[in-house]
Amino acid sequence: MGEVNKALKLLMVLLLLLASLCFVGVKGYVEELQDEEVVKERGGDEGEGGRRGLFMLGKAKKVVKTAGGEVRVVSGLRWKGEPNPMHIGFISMEPNTLFIPQYIDSDLVLFVKSGEAKVGWIYKDKMVEKHLKKGDVNVISAGSAFYIVNTGEGQKLHVICSIDTSESIGHGPYESFFVGGGRYPTSVLAGFNTRTLTAAFNISSEELAMLMRSQRSGPIIYMNSEQMDQSKKSYIDDDDDDDNVDDDEDDVEDEDGTAFSWRKMLGGGGGDRTRETEMGRVRAPHAYNLYAEKPSFENSYGWSIAIDEHDYAPLKHTGVGVYLVNLTAGSMMAPHLNPQATEYGVVLCGSGTVQVVFPNGSTAMSAAVEEGDVFWVPRYFPFCQAASRRSGPMEFFGFTTSARRNRPQFLVGASSVLRSMRGPELAAAFDVGEEQLKEMVRAQRAGVILPYSADQEDKKGEGEVDDMHGGFIIV
Repeated sequence: MGEVNKALKLLMVLLLLLASLCFVGVKGYVEELQDEEVVKERGGDEGEGGRRGLFMLGKAKKVVKTAGGEVRVVSGLRWKGEPNPMHIGFISMEPNTLFIPQYIDSDLVLFVKSGEAKVGWIYKDKMVEKHLKKGDVNVISAGSAFYIVNTGEGQKLHVICSIDTSESIGHGPYESFFVGGGRYPTSVLAGFNTRTLTAAFNISSEELAMLMRSQRSGPIIYMNSEQMDQSKKSYIDDDDDDDNVDDDEDDVEDEDGTAFSWRKMLGGGGGDRTRETEMGRVRAPHAYNLYAEKPSFENSYGWSIAIDEHDYAPLKHTGVGVYLVNLTAGSMMAPHLNPQATEYGVVLCGSGTVQVVFPNGSTAMSAAVEEGDVFWVPRYFPFCQAASRRSGPMEFFGFTTSARRNRPQFLVGASSVLRSMRGPELAAAFDVGEEQLKEMVRAQRAGVILPYSADQEDKKGEGEVDDMHGGFIIV
């Protein structure tokens, strides 16, 4: 009898273990979200009014904050399909401010949401500068020293950037190594002893102390009018060149007339300047403006543009793609999947809904989104975005984790997988007649970006959720 009880107990344990594995089978797609506390932190719990969801990223955390501006970072999630998650950074700078020279342990893909900027960085061992405006995309490689100046007249600068973590060395979203600095932030040069630095600079210890101890305003500082004027005068950019992939960029010559000049550190002094000019000028790609280029797709319901390494060569070295979508009020991006990459999105304006589906056909998320929200969609997971009818167009920008051509697969619509595969096999799969399937699949004449049917809304009622699939109604 005792042996029978032991066997029953063992069987019960095995059944409980099997049940637990089945439960984790679906939830296990996102390893970090298996923790109940992390789910609540990420907003996956219905305690926040049900507006957040499993694939909504948490609130941005401030990593830099000064009187001149701030840097906030939304951390991506590490999961089985993406061991090195992408972080999304938000740089905000007041007028006449400088994000001081530094290099970081991650590739940066910059997108100017609003404002204008002058960005200087080391490219192929030379100093280059670019003028960036709204819609521009620019790449700065990991380990390349760079700085950003807000050159917009009386306007704030807002930049969104991808932060690649594949080569990150720290536990934070990224690690900054400040080239310029003083007491705050501290320059990496401060770690060397006085004898080493005085010999390296060929200056006195008094001059060294003045250089290394003056700055105490933080990573984003205000520049006075004289410094701003000198910065603008020293700027050279070949905007007349139509080639936006491999255009010419002159070496930027030093302007030594200001106390505020880091070009000596980054690019060499007077003798080196002449020698570099004689050796030839460095070529640096232009920024790629998403608003200036023809959309990849456009119809009456919206437009979208996606660029990869074939459109903008610098993306090849980052392994990151970029996209921008504008949906008119009440329209939707057709249900689709990304076969090549995980997607991260930031809502730039408007509001709407993002829906993501698990591989087993159950709803993973149906979340309301608005300006400033950040969402992500794992590779292969079906999803769609829809703009609210009440708040005007919804525009969202984002990054993908591959610079290769993505070729998204649309599941519904005029140019869709179902339209291409319609036939006896698909009809049998749905257990409907072939003619009936053909009629339903061809009912939607639009493709990629679709209209929202008012008739369906009248039947469902405003704000009602589809009981069959946990879907959404655009309100």
